[in-house]
Amino acid sequence: MPIFGTSILSFIPYWSAEGGEYAIKKTAEYGFDLLEINLPTSLDFNAALIKKQLNQHGILGRCSLNLPANCHIPQQPEKAVTLIKNAIDKVAEMDGDFLGGVLHSAIGKFTGNPCTTEEKLIVYQVLNEVATYASKNNITLAIEPINRYESYVFTEADEVLNMIETIGVSNIGLHLDTFHMNIEEKNFYDPIIKAGDRLKHMHITESDRGMTGEGNVHWDDLFSALSKINYQGPLVLENFSSEITALIGPTSLWRPSKYNAEDLAKGSLLFMRSMVNKWYDKTI
Repeated sequence: MPIFGTSILSFIPYWSAEGGEYAIKKTAEYGFDLLEINLPTSLDFNAALIKKQLNQHGILGRCSLNLPANCHIPQQPEKAVTLIKNAIDKVAEMDGDFLGGVLHSAIGKFTGNPCTTEEKLIVYQVLNEVATYASKNNITLAIEPINRYESYVFTEADEVLNMIETIGVSNIGLHLDTFHMNIEEKNFYDPIIKAGDRLKHMHITESDRGMTGEGNVHWDDLFSALSKINYQGPLVLENFSSEITALIGPTSLWRPSKYNAEDLAKGSLLFMRSMVNKWYDKTI
């Protein structure tokens, strides 16, 4: 069965030592198995302490990283390489085996044109270099395509899968997010089937970032595909409540959320469990 996880964004707007401890406690209290930690770009992150706190509360931890504006790979490849390698080091300090997220470009950085062949080559070269570095500690990188309003580099699953095939490095996989899929993919079934065992991480979120099951995501298509490929990785909740006021601007929550953060997290966890029970039972 898949692993049920949530992001720190269910509890806090960004990582801090105090906020992180709170998020770890709440993750365990609400019944999740795993917490996805979006690493601060400063990498001010005590990996040994976090590992200890995760173990104390009996939950798993996975790290992700979103590149900042000054590490946009097509324009600042050297800075991006340094940051990603340092993040990989943090994962290794946690005895982790995974780093996901928007590792292909800086969110919100645009040129006004499609990604050029030259830009794509730079991205491929950087990802090849950092994947080789990660392989020394048996760490898998998973690249998350995001929608056209947030990036022009990788916006759909096919682009990431093509990159994986071109580079030919075994420790790069795909990180999908249903919010972005709802905008960019033709459906929720085919990208997952095509990815197969190259799918390493799933963000589960509704089309409006609210309660799962109350929007436009075709959940039956998604979970039938996940069961078809026998996906056993994390299903990580990533929806937002305007109750966490610092998230309003960064996530464009211009209307008050229908649910508070606790009800949103708990309700979405129940929904994920019900969908797994519905579809994975059919494959047994």
